[in-house]
Amino acid sequence: MYTAVKGTFENGQVTLEEPAPTLEKTKVVVMFLPDSEVDKSDRKPGVRIGSLANKGYGIPDDFNEPLDDLKDYM
Repeated sequence: MYTAVKGTFENGQVTLEEPAPTLEKTKVVVMFLPDSEVDKSDRKPGVRIGSLANKGYGIPDDFNEPLDDLKDYM
């Protein structure tokens, strides 16, 4: 599984803007985006995909089960 983490490359060093998904040695792929794609004014407020991972939030096991309130319609 791939995980994307934003960062900045400056003076030969990459600085990550959020924690890396692992502390173990692993291979990485670094993509250099044009400055127009790095514009921070494009950011939208709200929760970013994956930002709640490993923070105690999850989907309940019965998520796809029918709701009792709707059983008369099924």
